[in-house]
Amino acid sequence: MPQSIQVIPQQVIKDQGITRIVDATRNVSGVAAVSGYGNTFGDVNIRGFFGGILVDGFTGLLPANGANIEQVEVLKGPASVLYGQLEPGGIVNYVTKKPLSTPYYSASFTAGSFDYYSPTIDLSGPLTTDKRLLYRLNVSYENSGSYRDYLGNDILYISPAFTYKIDDATTLDFTYEYLNSQQGFDRGFKPEAIFLTLPRNRLVSQPDDFFNTESHRVALTLNQQFSKNWQLRSRFSAQFDENSEKVTQIGNPLLEDGRTLLRGQFGDGPNYSQSFALQSNLIGKFNTGAIAHQLLLGVDWNRNTLDSNNGYDIDFPSIDIFEPNYDVPPLPERIYSKYNRTNNTTGIYLQDQVTLLSNLKLLVGGRYDFIDSHSENISDVSIPSEPDRSGYYYEAFSPRVGIVYQPIEPISLYASYSSSFNADGSRDRNKELLEPSRGTQYEVGIKAELFDKRLSATLAAYDIAKTNVATVDPIDNQYSIALGEVKSRGIELDVAGEILPGWKVIASGYLNDAYVSKDNDPTVQGKHLENAPYHGASLWTTYEFKRGDLQGLQFGAGFFFVGERVANQSEQFILPSYVRTDASISYKRDNWQVGLNFKNILDVKYYESNGYLTFPQAPFTVLGTISVTF
Repeated sequence: MPQSIQVIPQQVIKDQGITRIVDATRNVSGVAAVSGYGNTFGDVNIRGFFGGILVDGFTGLLPANGANIEQVEVLKGPASVLYGQLEPGGIVNYVTKKPLSTPYYSASFTAGSFDYYSPTIDLSGPLTTDKRLLYRLNVSYENSGSYRDYLGNDILYISPAFTYKIDDATTLDFTYEYLNSQQGFDRGFKPEAIFLTLPRNRLVSQPDDFFNTESHRVALTLNQQFSKNWQLRSRFSAQFDENSEKVTQIGNPLLEDGRTLLRGQFGDGPNYSQSFALQSNLIGKFNTGAIAHQLLLGVDWNRNTLDSNNGYDIDFPSIDIFEPNYDVPPLPERIYSKYNRTNNTTGIYLQDQVTLLSNLKLLVGGRYDFIDSHSENISDVSIPSEPDRSGYYYEAFSPRVGIVYQPIEPISLYASYSSSFNADGSRDRNKELLEPSRGTQYEVGIKAELFDKRLSATLAAYDIAKTNVATVDPIDNQYSIALGEVKSRGIELDVAGEILPGWKVIASGYLNDAYVSKDNDPTVQGKHLENAPYHGASLWTTYEFKRGDLQGLQFGAGFFFVGERVANQSEQFILPSYVRTDASISYKRDNWQVGLNFKNILDVKYYESNGYLTFPQAPFTVLGTISVTF
């Protein structure tokens, strides 16, 4: 493929003792883990842009942890040809575990610092003697405190899955996922230097803030093999979410005394959302003369609805960040708002991988999208830039072309051009819709399989331009104008595999320059994009004794380096670079395994951001795991 694609296998997730699944992406070049909404889940930044998150190729239920994840895939660059409107940096796809045809039973228990406890079970195998009906059941539970004062999580995840082989040519897969998540809501810190002097456990919001979610998701996949060369794959998913929250706002600056932080609060709920997705792909192989084709023809449809009910209080008590007092008087009557939104998207796409010669392949593809969105805002407070009833409709075409040349079998040289788009419904001061932003990427690279294909490496260079970016209207800052352009250029290296029997490694390194190239505000032009480190690197290596008295003993060690990055685009606060060092030791005997993971061994104080707030990360942490597999 003429694209940089990296896969983090389940073994790496286990060896590194990953409890927040987004941390697996730290092993990939050009990717920075980002604290999501209230630090309750993780997002990513890829090549300077917000990365899309998919589960089994669909938007949907975000994994609470890695218990049901088979592997993590990072597809870099614009992915709109296959997945519709997205930012041009790339996507992360979490691949869930599937039913197995042989019996498999596994259970584990992890305990560690800050009152972390998590049992899991993973069961799979055939339900019938002819092995036509298979099942898998994954259950995980997490009860944990936090290195942040007053916060904690209580998360239950259950996922049964079934595969039914109707006949030799037809397979039906069914998955159900249930998530009940009760998490403390962390507002983090303001992006100001004085907050970095606070202890990392300091809470400047309220101890009783929370974000609770209950989710149900079903997915159905039908695979029909018409012949040796042609097959049809159709997938449907539906997800239903209910969440409630109580959130303290800290968006205001400190007062002149340098210690008093103004705050607000909103929350309540419940909020309801529904997501439906349908996708059908026709995949075929055929020849036109001496030229071979691998064709992908697809259509997909997505519908997302949101019914949001929230209360606002703008006179919430302030707090002293050095000597916080969390006792607050009863709140006055709140301002309430109700917001409804419905998004419908339909896409048609075609991709053809053409074998021109045995060592020369051409990839061409394109996608046409139709986007229809409607919303209604009912509030006690009028918001001029958001009419009570609004909506937008867009059509967009996204092309893609790439070429791969293999001078020798283990080496592939590639070059590609790809595009993306993203429509957010921004309006100008005449309340007219702005055109979607457009992303284009040029990428060249080399892929190699070394040491008898035991080790793979990818070296890539890219140039991304995102145009038609909505910027603040200088005449009326409640509206936008489409004058902005941002660029991202860089070079990346990824290496993974087994150097010698028992000695495995996964490593990465990158340079990235992501900045505002055009803006109607001259003070913004030339500034670096938020959450886009200038450079970074990672190395994780393990060695397992395969024979002798130490057979089954494994050691692991590594580091994750993240360079300086902007925490807030408007204020351009720079978070310092850091190096986090981790290690592990485990011992496997027969079907039992015990292990210890040591994270942030040097107790480095470091931070993540979500683009406008910063979040201190965990100090030195120890996790212990015992597991048994049959």
